[in-house]
This record gives sequence, structure tokens and C-alpha cells, in this order.
Amino acid sequence: MSTATVTAPTAPVTDGRIGLRGNLRHVGALVRRNLLWIRQDPESMFDAILFPIVFCLLFVFVFGGAIAHDRHAYVNYVVPGLMAMMGMNIAQGVGTGFNEDFQKGVMDRFRSLPISRGSVLIAKITVEIGRMLVATAVLLAVGFLLGLSVSNVPGLFASIGLSMVFGFGVMWIFLTLGVVMKSAQAVQGMGFLVLMPLQFGSSIFAPTTTMPGWLQAFTDYNPLSTLADAARGLMNGHQPVAHDVLMTLGWSVVLTAVMAPIAIRKFTTKS
Repeated sequence: MSTATVTAPTAPVTDGRIGLRGNLRHVGALVRRNLLWIRQDPESMFDAILFPIVFCLLFVFVFGGAIAHDRHAYVNYVVPGLMAMMGMNIAQGVGTGFNEDFQKGVMDRFRSLPISRGSVLIAKITVEIGRMLVATAVLLAVGFLLGLSVSNVPGLFASIGLSMVFGFGVMWIFLTLGVVMKSAQAVQGMGFLVLMPLQFGSSIFAPTTTMPGWLQAFTDYNPLSTLADAARGLMNGHQPVAHDVLMTLGWSVVLTAVMAPIAIRKFTTKS
């Protein structure tokens, strides 16, 4: 009597790479996880909702009369600038939240799963871009209540899109800080040191014509200045925007190209 040899099915040999469809599926699942976390912790949306209200009211009513001598004119000046500022503030929150996830062991769990390391970061940024859109919508709503006028509606949407693109690039910086810094407080402190000179050494809050020459040279290449000036030109069409738009897009591409690989590598190798 002959005996049959039973051969176990052979598992397909792969090189360990995850295809585009798999990456998209992982990103979608992680985005859903982050959205559910926001739903369970609605206080995490306070910065996206309250900061635009507070900053808009503060600068318009405290500085509007002194800087522009006309609060209505200052609304049209400062709101596009605050759009750039909101992106930076939300980006800082990305770094602190990412660091806290590391402290809680959440990221160690993600890194143990058979998923692309980049999908974890992309999902985080995707949700934060959504929070930026909420913050921008709140800012514009308050601006319209205070008298903001927009003469170019397509330009308004273009300026929002430009802000999102720049915010995407900046978030990679703070994701990297969230990985390499030892605490969320350290990320916040470093973010403060970065944000303050960029925000106040720009054209966000006031024209740069009265600044010293050396500071004007800095503001000319400050990405927040180019983004704010581009948004003003797109929304109201009072000035050429090609240079400012190209500069902002250039900064966004450079930041993403340089910082995204660093952030992913640091995330993968963090012990």
C-alpha cells in the first residue's frame, strides 16, 4: 500500500514591500483611528476653534486702530496673514501630540504592526490638515463678521489651498521634533523659539516698510510673509501674486523633500 506525501502549501514569496493599495488602506484605517480619538476627546479641537477667534478679535480691536488707523481696513490685512499663522500653530500641535503618543506607547504598537512606517505619519498629517481647514473656516467666519471683504472668490479658495500646502510642509518639521525630543514640553518650547521670530518678523501683522533694512531683508524671504502676501493678493487682487505664490510653493516643496525622509527615518529607528 503506497503512502501519499502531503505537501504543505507554499506561502507566496514577497520582498516585504507594501503596495500603493495597501498603503492607502493603512492610511485610511489610521485616519479613522485619529478621527475617532478626536470624537472621544473633543477638547483636542479647542485650539483649532478658539485660537482663530481669540487672535482675530485681539489683533483687530487691539492693534487695528494703531497700525492701520482703520479697523475695517486692518481686517482685510490681518486675516490673510492669520491664515498663515494658523497653519504654523496647528503644525506645532502635531509635534506635541506625536511625542505624547510615543510616551504612551501608542507609536511602539504601530511600529510593531506590518504596515508602512510612512502611513502612520501621513495619516497624522491628513487629520491635522482637516483641523487646519476647520481653523481657517472659523477664522474666515469671524473675519466676515468683522467686515472682511473678498473681491475674488476663486482666489479665496486658492489662498486656502496654498495655506494647506505650506502647512503640509511645516508639519514634517514638527513631526521630526516630536520624534527626537524627549518630551512634549520640549517640542512646545522649541516650536515657540522657531515660531516667534517667523511670525513677528513677517508681514502677518503689519507692513514691513517701517522695519529696519536688515529685518526687511529677512521678511522678504520669510515664508510666512510670502504666504500672507500671496493670500492678500489672491483674495483681493490688489497686488501681483506670482512671486509670492512661487516662493511659498518652493518653501513647501523644499521642506517636504528635506524633512519627510528625516521624519520617517527617525520614526523607524527611534528606540
